[in-house]
Amino acid sequence: MTGLYRPRRAAEWATCAVAVLLVLLGLPLLIMGAELALLGGSFYYVLAGAAIIAGGVLMLMGSVSGALLYLLAWLLTWPWALWEVGFDGWGLLPRLLGPTLIAVLVVLTIPVLRRVQKTSLVRKGIA
Repeated sequence: MTGLYRPRRAAEWATCAVAVLLVLLGLPLLIMGAELALLGGSFYYVLAGAAIIAGGVLMLMGSVSGALLYLLAWLLTWPWALWEVGFDGWGLLPRLLGPTLIAVLVVLTIPVLRRVQKTSLVRKGIA
């Protein structure tokens, strides 16, 4: 994938919107996470922000690996959240609800990204 794909259908536009959302949500995590890490806090936010941004960019390029990268970051968020607050429901809620809702959206983009990626490979004569 060398560059952004051009969405043509509504599902592709929605996939682009989810990818842009990831980039926009990952930026503050990365920036403010770096500030927190410099103050001696957790590096989780830096790593999660970088992974979320990279996932969004890869999705904008039409790659399924971007969605999988976000889902990996989401999966690793669970043990981090449990380590942070234990099984306190109110403590887990802000750490897991938003990322889980976004994970649902990302999962819904996978069929679209597969189609886009396959079409791109066919045009390049690779598949």
